[in-house]
Amino acid sequence: MKRLFPILTVALALSGCIIVSNEGGERTVVTAEAPNASLSAAYAAAIADPLRPAEERERDPLRHPAEMLAFAELSPGDRIADIRPGAGYFTRLFARVVGPQGHVYAFVPDQTAARENARAQPLVDAYGNVSLVNGRLETMRFDQPLDVIFVSQEYHDFHLPFFGPADIGQVNAAAFRALRPGGLYVLIDHQARPGSGIADTAQLHRMEGAQLRREVEAAGFVFDGESTAVANPADDHSLNVFDPAIRGRTDQFVYRFRKPG
Repeated sequence: MKRLFPILTVALALSGCIIVSNEGGERTVVTAEAPNASLSAAYAAAIADPLRPAEERERDPLRHPAEMLAFAELSPGDRIADIRPGAGYFTRLFARVVGPQGHVYAFVPDQTAARENARAQPLVDAYGNVSLVNGRLETMRFDQPLDVIFVSQEYHDFHLPFFGPADIGQVNAAAFRALRPGGLYVLIDHQARPGSGIADTAQLHRMEGAQLRREVEAAGFVFDGESTAVANPADDHSLNVFDPAIRGRTDQFVYRFRKPG
């Protein structure tokens, strides 16, 4: 998808609205085309996949999978890496959308492979276009250039001690190298209070969206838009994301970055 506004950031919602933000933060809403009929059908078919566990289907109203697939501009034939896929909520969706001509890399970092490889292996067994890849985040590589790298609710963890912590500059540089020119880096995470940076990552498992954006842009990525599909203004950012009072309903930011080219 070509950039419509070379000096603006654009966020595409499934409804066909675009939120346009200039560098001063002002926003306007204009009309745009929704995903075409074939893509909408591909997304619907992925969501209806009978291999998806019931507990994942039950989370769909909160996770808005159709909007996330559209925002990631995912298409049949794409090559996508799902970083720390967990039980595979998004991996299953990706596998159905990209189809037999595409590929999904379930990337499990070395730091967490001992416990997470066992969760990823069933995804490989169930879908012929999914492969498990291990490696350090800072040196992650794949056997072909990627169209999309996707990280859902995991990026904040890369700042935590059990990840080393990871050298976040090198992590984003590795993502940059792995993408084809024009490829997308899509990140979802739990919003923290304004000005907190990474101060709440350990206690609350949140990070400030503005901090994430600074880190990713420092690697050479261009901010390409945001989605508010999983935002929750009622979340005051004070609770741990696993607290039953907010779990599954946190205020989340969804950012899309593009590798120039």
